[in-house]
Amino acid sequence: MAMLPFCGYHMGDYFGHWIVMQRSLSETPRIFHVNWFRKDAEGRFLWPGFRENMRILKWIVDRSRGRSLGQETPIGWMPRHEDIEWTGLDMPKERFDELQSFNRVAWRAEVMSHEELFLDLHDRLPKEMVYERELLICRM
Repeated sequence: MAMLPFCGYHMGDYFGHWIVMQRSLSETPRIFHVNWFRKDAEGRFLWPGFRENMRILKWIVDRSRGRSLGQETPIGWMPRHEDIEWTGLDMPKERFDELQSFNRVAWRAEVMSHEELFLDLHDRLPKEMVYERELLICRM
């Protein structure tokens, strides 16, 4: 929650605003999360770098338009190796699989770290936030 110090009003109200806004939409936007900075056991970045980001962004656009598949994980849909255009880049399937791996212990720690924020915002935190967090915990 790097934006907390910069928000001009209560974050519970901020989250609530977007939940109310979503109710008025006939089609909600898809949300994607990327982590370009995952490292291997030796401390090297798994993703080759900025210039290759368009490969993933293309998958995001194709996925949003129903033109690409993926695999379901506890945290959402992720591309499979064969879903990405690799021409001109040597990205072995094993390295990509390491990049895409889901670490339950790390994700559990991440989700549990939200508890303090939820406690700080409890008086104005939308119940939908608590509900979605509980669903995420159940998937792990």
